[in-house]
Amino acid sequence: MVDLKAKPYVLSEEDCKWVEDTIAAMSAEEKVGQLFFQLTSSHEEEHLKELMEKYHLGGCRYNPAPGAAILEQNRKLQKYAKVPVFIACNTEAGGDGACADGTFIASGVKIGATDNDKYAYELGKMSNEEAAAIGCNMAFAPVCDIAYNWENTEVIGRAFGNDPKRVARMSVEYLKGAHTIPGFACAAKHFPGNGQDFRDAHIANNVNYFDVETWDKTYGKVYKDLIDNGLDAIMGGHILLPEYAKAINPDLKDDDMLPATLSKEIMTTLLRDKLGFNGMVVTDASHMVAMTNRMTRKEMLPLAINAGCDMFLFFNDPKEDFATMLDAYKNGIISEERMTEALTRILGLKAHMGLHKKAKEDLVPAADALKDVLGKEAYKEMQKSISKDAITLVKYKDKDVLPITPDRYKRIMIVHVKGAGGAMGELMKMMGYGGGNPAELLKDKLCEKGFDAFIYESPLDRMKKQIAAGEKPDINIYFAGKNAIADFVKDMDLVITLCDVSNGRPSFGMSKGGGEIPWYVFELPVVVIGCGQPTMLADIPQARTYINTYDGKPSTLDALVEKIMQGEAAFTAIDPIDSFCGLFDTRI
Repeated sequence: MVDLKAKPYVLSEEDCKWVEDTIAAMSAEEKVGQLFFQLTSSHEEEHLKELMEKYHLGGCRYNPAPGAAILEQNRKLQKYAKVPVFIACNTEAGGDGACADGTFIASGVKIGATDNDKYAYELGKMSNEEAAAIGCNMAFAPVCDIAYNWENTEVIGRAFGNDPKRVARMSVEYLKGAHTIPGFACAAKHFPGNGQDFRDAHIANNVNYFDVETWDKTYGKVYKDLIDNGLDAIMGGHILLPEYAKAINPDLKDDDMLPATLSKEIMTTLLRDKLGFNGMVVTDASHMVAMTNRMTRKEMLPLAINAGCDMFLFFNDPKEDFATMLDAYKNGIISEERMTEALTRILGLKAHMGLHKKAKEDLVPAADALKDVLGKEAYKEMQKSISKDAITLVKYKDKDVLPITPDRYKRIMIVHVKGAGGAMGELMKMMGYGGGNPAELLKDKLCEKGFDAFIYESPLDRMKKQIAAGEKPDINIYFAGKNAIADFVKDMDLVITLCDVSNGRPSFGMSKGGGEIPWYVFELPVVVIGCGQPTMLADIPQARTYINTYDGKPSTLDALVEKIMQGEAAFTAIDPIDSFCGLFDTRI
């Protein structure tokens, strides 16, 4: 059932005995607890003690906080854990996925734009060095989805692109980089593969439509390459794979189709039997609608384990979910054989990581070492290097626009286009997490180079100011705010439309008669820049010059200014996705 002497475990006889003896000595409650990853909600010692001593957790995730606070939380978790606990982080783009003061390095799509596998390796190495320094021992990464659908906002900026070969290469390099850190594991995500459906599995179903042959050549290749290179764990996605499931089980009806995390055909027959994956499997978050919309939660919890997942990500209510899984085990819904198999993989991975050989106080590094790791200069230099190689000139119809220099375009207007951030984005901003204002940063950087740059004020912004001042807003600013073209263009030499959209589509607001939407691309030079999600051409197809920077970090904007001042030849990156979004009009 589980070969602890094969990849990814490669355990000695002594290690195998520890796994077997530990399982044999466990109570039913302790066995069930190992099946759960929980999201901590507090750093208070009593809360963390209860999680470990009452629920016997196998793994933990946590909310953003400074590294020093996370380190102390992790110390408490290991202190009260009878069996050492997995402590996971989302270091898919840098150490900032482990703690708030970690270093953002680059998103997957940005590294894909460089077409340089070395950067994927360094991402895996550097981001998880920071994670390990605060006591994390597992990355929910790499993101090895394939960005086939430009409307899929869930992974379009996180995957390494739309080329399966590049995704496979870079996913393996990320894994190799992470494996330079002793005792550190990776859980690649999201099996069997996101990136086709435009919908987000957090709020709707998500379907992978490929047939058996096509899946094997694409997503299957990515996962097989990772498995062959010692992948420790896989995160199962709540993704339907109907063609493959029916090929495995022809008796399946459409109404019987389940997301991979609840499908034995996908998690056992495909992943275990066909691909030969011997490692551990954890579900994606269990509150996501693509998992919860098929049955009751009481049915769902044990089914995830019986389908072939070894760990279940997040309680809904700890008391209720723990009791549900415990009852399923005691009543035989989860068999003794299946429980032992899951526990063998969980503890086998912990033994592979060497957690069982460490004293409790050594499972988390000393606090005084943090200053030597977090924000290391080498990580910042890597961020800068990737930015220089990644910025992509996607569309360039007006061949005389570049280079942009003060003697050619002294007065530059920056139009800051934002996206509809959603509830989580707004919450993160309220908590103080997230970047600064890229439009202000770009303005300052251009002014430093001798440009006279300013930020456009939309009609809506002007009305907001009137309301804030206690005045009645002048609605005519919107309805009758149009100017003569000559008056509109006389105060500027060039416009930069900066699309600061991290998820979804740009929101142009009340732009009637104003300059928020670049309707004026034939009236004066306009450069549209996507500094977040790289699909802005779908909403601004009239752009004549379009550049993707993939983020609005200071080092990225430094590289952008340098390149636009040098000219077309400075742009060497490839387009890692179809930034034209498969649309006819974006290319004309």
